[in-house]
Amino acid sequence: MSNKIYVGNLPYSVTDSTLRSNFAEFGDVSSAKVMMDRDTGNSKGFGFVEMKSSEGAEAAIAGLHGVSVHGRSIVVSLARPRDAEKRGELRPQGEFRATKRSDVGYGTGGFGGGRY
Repeated sequence: MSNKIYVGNLPYSVTDSTLRSNFAEFGDVSSAKVMMDRDTGNSKGFGFVEMKSSEGAEAAIAGLHGVSVHGRSIVVSLARPRDAEKRGELRPQGEFRATKRSDVGYGTGGFGGGRY
């Protein structure tokens, strides 16, 4: 089992230290991070906690999922790995396409672009 936990539906007032202290009741916490918006610096309402042991992670998920924090029922589950294809990392070399249709694009059409 993974030790990384997703925590969602957090109140915007929750900080990294608050998140760490709440999860420390269930075991040793390696890291706790509330995700922040780059432009505004405000919380995005979710974060990640990494526990040192999988037993601590299981206990935290069982103990905190659905708990009300400042009137919001938080979601606590195992973190899923990010999908690399959605982020655009697995494109074939030398190819860029906005769509998968071969009949649309900047192909055989002078100033107007491709065939429509």
